[in-house]
Amino acid sequence: MKIDWSALGSVFGVSLAVTVALVAVFTLGITGLSRRERAAAQGDSAALAVTGAYACFAACAAAVAYGIYLIVA
Repeated sequence: MKIDWSALGSVFGVSLAVTVALVAVFTLGITGLSRRERAAAQGDSAALAVTGAYACFAACAAAVAYGIYLIVA
């Protein structure tokens, strides 16, 4: 049996990068929701922050769904 170390390293690198990116996008969504709470406490509107947060959560859901698709297919 021969292990292709370069392919294994490539898979590890891509997995690490995608994981970090997914955590960063989810963090941006949480930040958008916290801005909405802050704006509501001050009586302001935070429609852009909420829209951005929902877009971040949708991107996370799409990435997870794509990952599941890749595993199943």
